[in-house]
Amino acid sequence: MADNSTQSAQVMDITWDDATWILTSAFIIFTMQSGFGLLEAGNVSPKNEVNIMMKNVVDVVFGGLTYWMFGFGLSFGVDKGTNPFCGVGYFFVDIEDENMGVIYSTFVFQLSFATTATTIVSGAMAERTKLTAYTLFSFFNTVVYCFPAHWAWASSGFLSQLGSVDFAGSGVVHLVGGVSGLVATIMLKPRQGRFDDKAQPEMANPANAVVGMFMLWWGWLAFNCGSTFGISRGKWKLAAKTAVTTLLSSMSGGIAGTALSFIVHKGKYDIGYLVNSILGALVSITASCPLIHPWEAVLIGAIGGVLVIGVDHLLVKLKVDDPVSAVAVHGAGGLWGLISVGLFTTQDPVENITYGRNGLFHGGGWYLLGVQTLTILCEVTWAALITFILLFIIQKTMGLRVSPEDERLGADLVEHGIMQKTDGSQLAFTSQNTPVAPTVSQLIPNLHAMTGIKSTKLKSGITERKTSLFTVVRSLPENSEDAGSESTGSSSVGTALRSATSRESSEEDHTTTQALPA
Repeated sequence: MADNSTQSAQVMDITWDDATWILTSAFIIFTMQSGFGLLEAGNVSPKNEVNIMMKNVVDVVFGGLTYWMFGFGLSFGVDKGTNPFCGVGYFFVDIEDENMGVIYSTFVFQLSFATTATTIVSGAMAERTKLTAYTLFSFFNTVVYCFPAHWAWASSGFLSQLGSVDFAGSGVVHLVGGVSGLVATIMLKPRQGRFDDKAQPEMANPANAVVGMFMLWWGWLAFNCGSTFGISRGKWKLAAKTAVTTLLSSMSGGIAGTALSFIVHKGKYDIGYLVNSILGALVSITASCPLIHPWEAVLIGAIGGVLVIGVDHLLVKLKVDDPVSAVAVHGAGGLWGLISVGLFTTQDPVENITYGRNGLFHGGGWYLLGVQTLTILCEVTWAALITFILLFIIQKTMGLRVSPEDERLGADLVEHGIMQKTDGSQLAFTSQNTPVAPTVSQLIPNLHAMTGIKSTKLKSGITERKTSLFTVVRSLPENSEDAGSESTGSSSVGTALRSATSRESSEEDHTTTQALPA
């Protein structure tokens, strides 16, 4: 094992070429937020696609601020008091000494990793989480990420001192994020009607999901190659090898997913199989990418792709509702990625990443595999425990889940004042800037499609009660047979809908007999 003081000196000793490489990689990694947003928006139902994009914004805005405040310091601080469990120092990052360049570039790079770990959770919580509650969770979720980052990546971290290897974050980023997502989706419980029948959940836009996958694929190259943390002193060789193994792994994962889809779906090519198998293979290779042979990358990726699809099916069997398969892709893929290090890796002559050890299949014995298993146990336990505590507190104070009525209407309408029209376009209205108010006849078909409430019931509710359409919808149960409890809605949405009902009352009576969906 390399001496810790030597490691620290090497970290500080980077050239301006290294800094350029690190910053460029970090900027590319930030584009993965766009990829996650498109992937998630493509997978959820149309009434929630804007909301899930907003949650990806929240991850960067709120999670990024807390990482600057204390996350980076707890991960990589080196002041007095730093110990194997956490770092001390660099809080509210502000450096003006000779280490300014390396600290700032390291912060930006690690910030991109931290926000990615939080974004993974947003997919698992999609379509039934209050935006305010999620924002608060995103603000504090830095705690879940920054401690495992110290254990595995800081020279003083206890897993690092034991010889744990996680080159670009299969465990620290993906396994931690996947476990957090699993805890969150179990606490939230499934979406309404998710397991009532065998029908697949509605996807807002499969094409967007595929585009999002491509953006993540592109960003993953920076994610893995940038983790060489420079290109000087032979590190460019590791970066080049990392690019090859990352691409080969994703390709083999995609082939495995395509073959499985063809077999399981009897000649059909399922979008979810292809997307998840590629992403699962990318997660799987992230821990070992510069430390294995290309043919081993093909094997790791293929196993990762199949494993992710299998775990996703298992979760469905267990009625765990993960709208974007985040738990399977990042949780199962991250676990396999850490295990594969203990099996396939060989000693690295450039940076001594494995501390001179080989994996089991290369004559290294059981030590490295044992350390990787310990890493999994520590990260899974930590992520599950801290995520549960954070969400439990939020649940008891402000509530995590939206009301059943709001869930049926969709977060786009309830939280953003945006309604999907029947032609797939969007109609936005707010109390500050309300366009020409839509008529009740225009709104009812959209609400009927979103809620399943009969159009005639919606129409009669407005006629008889002379109240806002929003209140009528929220007061009716899903089967429209009995009246439910009244509740007040969003002021902006309510204003627009009251405007609609007022306008409707002045129209010709023939609008009340206009043909509406059954």
